[in-house]
Amino acid sequence: MSGAVDRILTVLADPQRRRAVELLGTRPWRAGELARALDLSPPTLSRHLRVMKDGGLVEESHPDFDARVRIYSLKAGAMTDLQDWLAATEAMWTAELAAFKRHVEQAPE
Repeated sequence: MSGAVDRILTVLADPQRRRAVELLGTRPWRAGELARALDLSPPTLSRHLRVMKDGGLVEESHPDFDARVRIYSLKAGAMTDLQDWLAATEAMWTAELAAFKRHVEQAPE
């Protein structure tokens, strides 16, 4: 498994961060509204967002009118490595299970 896949799985290991990824998949969110939607305190959300940024899943921006407002969105292509790994793993297991099925069906009774 690559380091990128390990980082993504580490980020997604927490259920609150998985829920945040689901919400961020719908649209960009301001930090405060994301905290309310997840029923988290702002400091707790901040720690989760830091882990998500460090893991390369989210990016932060500021509107031109107010640099204090932070808007978070999913980083484009951030899960490509994970998707590739999952596809390869699925193909491997499909082949292994098909070979096992052939073996069982050919075994003498």
